Amino acid sequence: MASFVGAIAITDLVKTTLGPKGMDKILQSTGRGHEVTVTNDGATILKSLHIDNPAAKVLIDISKVQDDEVGDGTTSVVVLAGELLREAEKLVAAKIHPMTIISGSFSLI
Repeated sequence: MASFVGAIAITDLVKTTLGPKGMDKILQSTGRGHEVTVTNDGATILKSLHIDNPAAKVLIDISKVQDDEVGDGTTSVVVLAGELLREAEKLVAAKIHPMTIISGSFSLI
């Protein structure tokens, strides 16, 4: 359950950049120049993060693969995966076995 928290936090971070009313994020580098970047690109935001949480790292990797393979939709794929995790967390809390959740998720595809 604790690993879900980091992944859901990543989802909530980039979710606000989606759509016509999506908000930009201000990123400041930790390097020598403290360069400031303003962006609403999910891939750029996620690349700038240094995360230790394994589930959050998986979402960042999903975003990188989406960017490499398709070039767009990085925020959408992270939000979709994060929302699936959010719902899975509720099912785990209801004492449903994780393998049952996984097999149910695959049957939806």
